[in-house]
Amino acid sequence: MLVCGGEFFQTNTKTGVAMMSESNKQQAVNKLTEIVANFTAMISTRMPDDVVDKLKQLKDAETSSMGKIIYHTMFDNMQKAIDLNRPACQDTGEIMFFVKVGSRFPLLGELQSILKQAVEEATVKAPLRHNAVEIFDEVNTGKNTGSGVPWVTWDIIPDNDDAEIEVYMAGGGCTLPGRSKVLMPSEGYEGVVKFVFENISTLAVNACPPVLVGVGIATSVETAAVLSRKAILRPIGSRHPNPKAAELELRLEEGLNRLGIGPQGLTGNSSVMGASSRHAAGSCRSHL
Repeated sequence: MLVCGGEFFQTNTKTGVAMMSESNKQQAVNKLTEIVANFTAMISTRMPDDVVDKLKQLKDAETSSMGKIIYHTMFDNMQKAIDLNRPACQDTGEIMFFVKVGSRFPLLGELQSILKQAVEEATVKAPLRHNAVEIFDEVNTGKNTGSGVPWVTWDIIPDNDDAEIEVYMAGGGCTLPGRSKVLMPSEGYEGVVKFVFENISTLAVNACPPVLVGVGIATSVETAAVLSRKAILRPIGSRHPNPKAAELELRLEEGLNRLGIGPQGLTGNSSVMGASSRHAAGSCRSHL
């Protein structure tokens, strides 16, 4: 996650409002574009610390011979990606941004174009695989940008001048088990658990397990889908502040790991690295 604030801008100490002159604005745009581009290119080559730590934990706990070999190969691949400064996976996905930005952030109006330009620059720097194909034209843009790409989810914070930018690479494999469903009111928590198990048990084998499971529960399918993405970005091992939600996450994680999908779907002790959830207040029906 990138955090941008006063270090980019001159601050009016009398009003406390971040400001900049027009002559410095383009310089700030260029600087932020470069930072986001470098960060995006970097995360294609390096796993987050919590992911690495969890994989080490699962590796040490693995008892099957095949599982141990697969974990060894995973860590060898991760090290080679760092040493060679190349993406750890050939499928670097489509880039998504989750942006939490203040209403007084000086570059709010330019931020959408900054993120798009950063993706195009990261595509060359990393390099990232060209994954943006205009569907009806059947043309690859060659830039990882196009109609609705990169996708940006905005969270505008009133009376604030900072920005937090989370970058998510939505690869085809990890996206494969993604599903949404409308649950009837009578299905309750059991319906949520059943739906998650049905999808992970049948589809996660092709998503380079062990996987991270994000569950979104909301008033509409589209809201639930976004929340499930945000849930995945939570640090591994953290729990939902609501005790009932935290219990659901723990039970999902423990239950899914009993499936024995194992690393790369070749059987083993674990199936998932964790299960996280986010929710929005619902109506009489639940969506996930």
